[in-house]
Amino acid sequence: MRVSDYWYNMTTGEVEQGAKSGWRHLLGPYKTYAEAARALEKVEQRNEEWDNEDDA
Repeated sequence: MRVSDYWYNMTTGEVEQGAKSGWRHLLGPYKTYAEAARALEKVEQRNEEWDNEDDA
């Protein structure tokens, strides 16, 4: 892990540079702030894709 990695904190809804919070509250690491800020969107997208695979 690099200090410059970004993490999305699911509890606060904020992006952290470097893992400052407990691991169970974080999604990541991401290379950029923008990627981390969209973490929940990516999770929702993947969940939908998996749901669609189950329906096929």
